[in-house]
Amino acid sequence: MILALINIKQLVTVSAHGDRVKTGKTMQDLGVIENGAVLIENDSIRWCGRMEELSMSSLKDADVLDCINRIVLPGFVDPHTHLVFSGSRENEFAMRSTGSSYQEIASKGGGILNTVNSVRQTTKKDLKKLARKYLNKVLQHGTTTIEIKSGYGLDVDNEIKILEVITELNDEEMITIISTFLGAHAIPPEFTGNKQEYIRLIVEKMIPYVGKKKLASFCDAFCEKGYFEPNDCRTIISEGMKVGLLPKLHADELTAGGGAELAAELGAVSVDHLEHISDIGIRALATTGVIAVLLPGVSLFLNHKYAPARKMIDQGVVVALATDFNPGSCMSYSMPMMMTLACTQMQMSPEEAIVSSTLNAAAALNLSHSLGSIEIGKKADIIVLDIPNYKFIPYHFGENHVWRVIKNGVILEF
Repeated sequence: MILALINIKQLVTVSAHGDRVKTGKTMQDLGVIENGAVLIENDSIRWCGRMEELSMSSLKDADVLDCINRIVLPGFVDPHTHLVFSGSRENEFAMRSTGSSYQEIASKGGGILNTVNSVRQTTKKDLKKLARKYLNKVLQHGTTTIEIKSGYGLDVDNEIKILEVITELNDEEMITIISTFLGAHAIPPEFTGNKQEYIRLIVEKMIPYVGKKKLASFCDAFCEKGYFEPNDCRTIISEGMKVGLLPKLHADELTAGGGAELAAELGAVSVDHLEHISDIGIRALATTGVIAVLLPGVSLFLNHKYAPARKMIDQGVVVALATDFNPGSCMSYSMPMMMTLACTQMQMSPEEAIVSSTLNAAAALNLSHSLGSIEIGKKADIIVLDIPNYKFIPYHFGENHVWRVIKNGVILEF
């Protein structure tokens, strides 16, 4: 099957010229082709370039999508979400709006444990139904690859339930889903005052099963004061690596706790949040190439500090963006909205925001060899936007500008 995209006003390739990521000044180069075209064969990109270079004979057996006056980008990649959940926490949102802090809400039974209680009471079938609804909306907003974490079960049966939902949805849905095990998301109520016993349960029961059944690609942990200290995370992540789970970390979200430095030490694929990252942590990420996944939607939603993206990029850190879609700290699955926040609140340029939502975001999932840019041989995950130029994406916020979504070479119908 051959699909041709023609008359593209701006073809934003995000070409990396063989590199897996873009850093520093190279993030300004989006490889834009004016009046472009793309040829897709089966699920991969066969050719891309200017319309005048396109051989008309190549269109003979092709389905043609006329993209006149529209722009084309790689599908967005969202490398940090908690999309499988049940219940909602609008009451906590209302409490924050009148001055309650994240920690105060958690001390009153809110926060992560609120959702844990709901998920434990929800069947696997119903969890999958809720998640499928969100995934359909995610695709409509141009995200073609998404990471989903567990972490709302916090016991053996419910963590496995969530991971099985994620795995089955990846098999059943068009969107590509990457699974992450996050048993170390919080201390469950039944282990209050006995954190080490819960860590033992993670290490001795959960991780071996997840590894054996191949229910996840990554192992994550919430490295934060009051949750899991660096030594706890080192133990958990190291055990995950023994069964083939690649390391990630939630770090430096509420305090500067040395999480970025730990991620560099462990050779993590990414370290996420980083609102309170230290200068030493920034240098460690720049030196090791650990990807910084920044979550501006969380800072907006919780009225928290934003991560120092400008400083990170200027010092050579690989920066990616994600939504952190979840019921407590960011009820948005819109990558374009994250791009707007990156530009207005973190001093990122539109070009840097696009790179961070495509190629670098794919690298945060170890997928930039096959996703994240429009280059020959890569997967044909492409979005067509009904806007005049790529800078319009973060500029006209709150609107879904996606006209067509192409996943694995197939034009999706919604």
